[in-house]
Amino acid sequence: QVRLTESGGGSMQAGGSLKLTCSADEFAGYWAWFRQAPGKEREGIALYERGTKRYAPSYEGRATIAKDRTRNIYYLQIDNLKLEDTAIYYCAANPFPVPDGLSRPGEYRFWGQGTQVYVST
Repeated sequence: QVRLTESGGGSMQAGGSLKLTCSADEFAGYWAWFRQAPGKEREGIALYERGTKRYAPSYEGRATIAKDRTRNIYYLQIDNLKLEDTAIYYCAANPFPVPDGLSRPGEYRFWGQGTQVYVST
Protein backbone atom coordinates (compact mmCIF):
# COMPACT_ATOMS: atom_id res chain seq x y z
CA GLN A 1 0.00 0.00 0.00
CA VAL A 2 1.22 3.51 -0.83
CA ARG A 3 2.35 5.55 2.16
CA LEU A 4 1.97 9.34 2.15
CA THR A 5 3.62 11.63 4.68
CA GLU A 6 2.92 15.34 5.10
CA SER A 7 5.39 17.78 6.58
CA GLY A 8 5.84 21.53 6.94
CA GLY A 9 3.03 22.42 9.31
CA GLY A 10 3.32 24.46 12.47
CA SER A 11 2.61 27.98 13.66
CA MET A 12 2.32 30.60 10.95
CA GLN A 13 1.70 34.32 10.81
CA ALA A 14 -1.41 35.69 9.17
CA GLY A 15 -0.44 37.29 5.90
CA GLY A 16 2.56 35.03 5.55
CA SER A 17 3.10 31.91 3.50
CA LEU A 18 3.50 28.21 4.09
CA LYS A 19 4.77 25.35 2.03
CA LEU A 20 3.72 21.81 2.77
CA THR A 21 5.31 18.69 1.41
CA CYS A 22 3.76 15.30 0.79
CA SER A 23 6.16 12.45 0.21
CA ALA A 24 5.17 9.07 -1.18
CA ASP A 25 7.21 5.91 -0.94
CA GLU A 26 6.25 5.02 -4.50
CA PHE A 27 4.23 6.33 -7.41
CA ALA A 28 0.83 7.17 -5.96
CA GLY A 29 -1.26 8.18 -8.98
CA TYR A 30 -3.43 11.27 -8.83
CA TRP A 31 -2.79 13.72 -6.02
CA ALA A 32 -4.93 16.15 -4.07
CA TRP A 33 -4.74 18.34 -0.96
CA PHE A 34 -7.49 18.66 1.63
CA ARG A 35 -7.91 20.41 4.93
CA GLN A 36 -10.16 19.94 7.92
CA ALA A 37 -10.80 22.80 10.31
CA PRO A 38 -12.30 22.28 13.77
CA GLY A 39 -16.01 21.59 13.55
CA LYS A 40 -16.02 21.51 9.76
CA GLU A 41 -16.08 18.90 7.04
CA ARG A 42 -12.98 17.93 5.15
CA GLU A 43 -12.70 20.20 2.14
CA GLY A 44 -10.66 20.15 -1.01
CA ILE A 45 -7.90 22.64 -1.70
CA ALA A 46 -6.30 21.64 -4.96
CA LEU A 47 -5.61 18.70 -7.25
CA TYR A 48 -4.21 17.68 -10.60
CA GLU A 49 -6.89 16.83 -13.13
CA ARG A 50 -6.41 15.99 -16.80
CA GLY A 51 -3.10 17.79 -17.01
CA THR A 52 -4.29 20.94 -15.26
CA LYS A 53 -4.28 22.27 -11.72
CA ARG A 54 -7.64 22.80 -10.11
CA TYR A 55 -8.09 24.98 -7.04
CA ALA A 56 -11.01 25.51 -4.74
CA PRO A 57 -12.47 29.02 -5.13
CA SER A 58 -11.26 30.14 -1.71
CA TYR A 59 -7.68 29.31 -2.70
CA GLU A 60 -7.58 30.63 -6.23
CA GLY A 61 -4.85 33.21 -6.55
CA ARG A 62 -3.07 32.30 -3.33
CA ALA A 63 -2.48 28.54 -3.50
CA THR A 64 -0.04 26.73 -5.75
CA ILE A 65 0.61 23.03 -6.16
CA ALA A 66 3.62 21.41 -7.73
CA LYS A 67 5.21 18.00 -7.89
CA ASP A 68 8.53 16.32 -8.35
CA ARG A 69 7.69 13.17 -10.24
CA THR A 70 11.16 11.69 -9.98
CA ARG A 71 11.04 11.85 -6.18
CA ASN A 72 7.29 11.24 -5.68
CA ILE A 73 6.90 14.54 -3.84
CA TYR A 74 3.87 16.81 -3.98
CA TYR A 75 3.89 20.42 -2.74
CA LEU A 76 1.28 22.88 -1.58
CA GLN A 77 2.10 26.55 -1.09
CA ILE A 78 -0.43 28.97 0.34
CA ASP A 79 0.21 32.71 0.37
CA ASN A 80 -1.59 35.42 2.32
CA LEU A 81 -2.51 33.10 5.16
CA LYS A 82 -5.71 33.82 7.01
CA LEU A 83 -6.80 32.91 10.51
CA GLU A 84 -9.38 30.57 9.03
CA ASP A 85 -6.61 28.58 7.37
CA THR A 86 -5.97 26.98 10.75
CA ALA A 87 -6.65 23.31 10.09
CA ILE A 88 -5.16 19.90 9.65
CA TYR A 89 -3.87 19.54 6.12
CA TYR A 90 -3.86 16.22 4.33
CA CYS A 91 -2.50 14.97 1.07
CA ALA A 92 -4.29 12.16 -0.71
CA ALA A 93 -3.84 10.05 -3.80
CA ASN A 94 -5.75 7.60 -5.90
CA PRO A 95 -4.65 5.19 -8.63
CA PHE A 96 -7.23 6.66 -10.99
CA PRO A 97 -8.57 10.18 -11.56
CA VAL A 98 -11.36 11.24 -9.24
CA PRO A 99 -13.99 13.31 -11.06
CA ASP A 100 -14.86 16.40 -9.03
CA GLY A 101 -12.28 15.17 -6.54
CA LEU A 102 -12.23 18.33 -4.42
CA SER A 103 -15.79 17.51 -3.39
CA ARG A 104 -15.23 13.78 -3.01
CA PRO A 105 -12.51 13.10 -0.45
CA GLY A 106 -13.99 9.68 0.23
CA GLU A 107 -12.94 8.51 -3.22
CA TYR A 108 -9.22 8.84 -2.49
CA ARG A 109 -7.59 5.60 -1.49
CA PHE A 110 -4.32 6.79 0.07
CA TRP A 111 -3.98 9.41 2.79
CA GLY A 112 -1.25 10.96 4.83
CA GLN A 113 -1.53 11.36 8.58
CA GLY A 114 -2.10 15.11 8.32
CA THR A 115 -0.07 18.08 9.47
CA GLN A 116 -1.45 20.76 11.77
CA VAL A 117 -1.25 24.39 10.70
CA TYR A 118 -1.95 27.20 13.17
CA VAL A 119 -2.37 30.72 11.84
CA SER A 120 -2.31 33.64 14.25
CA THR A 121 -1.84 37.40 14.17
